[in-house]
Parts: sequence; C-alpha cells; structure tokens
Amino acid sequence: MNGWLLAAIILAVAIVVIIKRLRGEPVNARDLFVPPVVLIAIGVTSLAKADGLTGTDYAWAAAGAVLGCALGALRGATVRLFDRDGVLWQRYTGRTFLVTVLSLLAMAGYGLLATKLGMHEKARPTQLGIGISFLGEALAVAYRGLATGTPFAAERGRERV
Repeated sequence: MNGWLLAAIILAVAIVVIIKRLRGEPVNARDLFVPPVVLIAIGVTSLAKADGLTGTDYAWAAAGAVLGCALGALRGATVRLFDRDGVLWQRYTGRTFLVTVLSLLAMAGYGLLATKLGMHEKARPTQLGIGISFLGEALAVAYRGLATGTPFAAERGRERV
C-alpha cells in the first residue's frame, strides 16, 4: 500500500475517533482496543520488514513503546467517564488535549535523541507509535471504567458486557 494513502487512512481514522470522543461516546471493549491493535500490527509489520536494523534500534523502539504507552495512559487518566442510560460513556476534556500536546512534544524529543544517538529512522514507524499511545489510553480508560462498576456499552446489536 502506498505510504501516503496509508497515512491518509490512519489520519482519517484518528480524526473520527477524536471527534466521537469529543462529543462523548459509549465505552465498549471493541472500540477501545481494536484501533490500537490494528495500528500496532501495521507498525510491527513495518518494523519487521525494515532492512538493516540492529539490536540497538530495537532497544530504542522498545523504550519508545514503553514511553508512548505510559504517555497514552496519562492521557487516558484525563478522559471523563460517566454513566448515561446505565452504561459507561467517555468524553475527551481540555486536559486530554493538553496532555496530548505535551506527549507529542515528549515523543518528538525522544525521537530526536534516539536518532542523534544512532537509531535508524525505519525503527520508528508512525503507526506503531500512535497504536502504542492509543493502547496506553485504552488500558487506563478500561481500568478506570471497570473500577466504576458501571457496565461497558454493548457492541452494536449485542447485550451489555
């Protein structure tokens, strides 16, 4: 698939997710975890196909994944969770966007440092970074959501979980 087309698809999906979460949406496991898993799979595939990567590149990538997941979890801690019609809903807040901007700056700084210290550019697939960040957010939202005791929303056409 053309790199620009893939980037456009990923950007469109990210915009749709953000708009839905700004308006507020029911929390269900599929919507929380499928997008990050798909993005991570695309990123890992790109990483596996990259030629010339070393153990050092993979170590930088792993450390970046841990940082990205932690920053995503921090963003997930700012998502507003509430009960609507007996199911859990989520909504992004102003703090969510503040944390997003700070996270992007932190990851950009990490990427610059890693590249300066020899990390190959192909060891940093954008899809992997976005997916890891969304996974961290999903884990934080799911953990907080389960702690409320409010059931997650059912997937369309199914009963509550």
